Amino acid sequence: MSSKIFRAIWTAAITVFLAAMVLSMGIMYGYFSSVQKEQLRMAAGLAAQGVALSGADYFEKLDTEDYRVTWVSPEGTVLYDDEADTATMQNHLERPEIKEALLKGTGEAMRHSYTLEDEQYYAARRLPDGSVLRMSVTQLSVWGLLFGFAPPISFVMLAALIASYVLASRIAGKIVEPINEIDLDRPEQYFGRENYREIEPLLRHISVQKVQLKRDREEIEKAALIRQEFSANVSHELKTPLHAISGYAELLENGLVKEEDIRPFAEKIHAEALRMSRLVEDIIDLTKLDNGGTEMKWEDCDFLKIAENAADTLEAAASAMDVRIRVTGENAPMRAIPQMLFSIVYNLCDNAVKYNRRGGSVSVSVARNEHDTVLTVKDTGIGIPGEDQERVFERFYRVDKSRSREVGGTGLGLSIVKHAVLIHHGTIRVDSRPGEGAEFTVTIPNRPGTGEA
Repeated sequence: MSSKIFRAIWTAAITVFLAAMVLSMGIMYGYFSSVQKEQLRMAAGLAAQGVALSGADYFEKLDTEDYRVTWVSPEGTVLYDDEADTATMQNHLERPEIKEALLKGTGEAMRHSYTLEDEQYYAARRLPDGSVLRMSVTQLSVWGLLFGFAPPISFVMLAALIASYVLASRIAGKIVEPINEIDLDRPEQYFGRENYREIEPLLRHISVQKVQLKRDREEIEKAALIRQEFSANVSHELKTPLHAISGYAELLENGLVKEEDIRPFAEKIHAEALRMSRLVEDIIDLTKLDNGGTEMKWEDCDFLKIAENAADTLEAAASAMDVRIRVTGENAPMRAIPQMLFSIVYNLCDNAVKYNRRGGSVSVSVARNEHDTVLTVKDTGIGIPGEDQERVFERFYRVDKSRSREVGGTGLGLSIVKHAVLIHHGTIRVDSRPGEGAEFTVTIPNRPGTGEA
């Protein structure tokens, strides 16, 4: 970065210097040209006076080292020229400066001289006898002026290059020095400081990014911990039915079971297999929910009908527990994923049946308003202590572990419910007291922002 700033400053300095030199040379060329012309006019005027007073004798003592002098008769014949043979020179009556001098008394022109083969500036004066005295000088060229000033210009350019190099190095160093000293671990300490005003937006962006990276790291660590705990819990939960199945099967294989006990053993193996199957299904469902349910289709559906179907599915299990399920409410059309809505109702009602009392009841109601649909599942079961209500949605968390295993719970039902509700941009709330049952309230927008086409 320092080298780029140095090159930029040095290039800018040299460009400005060269532009200034070109502009200065142009001004100097114009100035010296005007001085040269003015001097020629004065010399021509003085020489005209001398010739008018002395005639041809004036040219004998005239020093014409810097100027060319030509004397022309009123008819255009060249009477005198200090640099050419008059006998070989053409008639000058048509020369612009001669014509102008004969007409106005003075004349000037600038053109290429075929006699001297260079660019000449001419100044002519008409004499009292009608003849014309003309003086000319070689026009000053840009290259001539440049070569004339070559030594001082070279010295100035060398000094400018050295000065530009030194200044560019120092300026680049001073610009980059505060940046090189920045402690990126604590960019906030430079906010409001004069030396860092230009890069303060960048420092603020870095600070925001650091906070975001810290949050992301914490989220990743948290997710990794949850995944690790989930894997450990899955392994533990699968071991229990597998050990039971393996133990019962081994007893049957070795003939250690009486004939009248074979049926009870088979029933236990079947029950543990079903428990393991439910656990696997719940894990698969939870994995889909972790992926946002992207493979599931959003559809227009009726929440009340879905709730009724879920309750019908649990009717046999509820009857076995002597628990009555009642569904009330109104039709609730909405845009949602039907499988997830079914899973929400099913898992809430399944828990309400499993943790209920014999002869108890489960009330399911669906209410719809302009923006939301509210599902309420209320039971007359054992209830949930206050300290456990925030944790019941965690994976594999159980309030009463012994009862959960007794009724065959996997510990994933409420976690599935929570994920399904979040995918629908909804909320879930639990209200319960030990011994007084529990009430779960789910609120889901009728048209969640799904992002699907």
